Amino acid sequence: MKLKLALAALCLLGASGSGLAQDPHLARNLAATCANCHGTNGHSAGGMETLAGQPQEKLLQKLADFRSGDKPATIMHQIVKGYTDEQLALITAWFAAQK
Repeated sequence: MKLKLALAALCLLGASGSGLAQDPHLARNLAATCANCHGTNGHSAGGMETLAGQPQEKLLQKLADFRSGDKPATIMHQIVKGYTDEQLALITAWFAAQK
């Protein structure tokens, strides 16, 4: 019985691809983790950069620079390493879509 349940779970995971597309709010929820510093929906109240409306490619490049250490940071170089490339793509696409 346990083997059947495990196989069924594996089939469901395989059928769903990466699993990132299952939650329609995943991008928004991931982006919400940035709100403490970058403001609600990426609209900074000052002090930090506004992320809303910036081109996705620009945001992805900044994150890559933080990850590699090419861009100095106090904490972003650590934060960015906690996300997969797929999650970062979702987050940056979400911010790019904001007005």
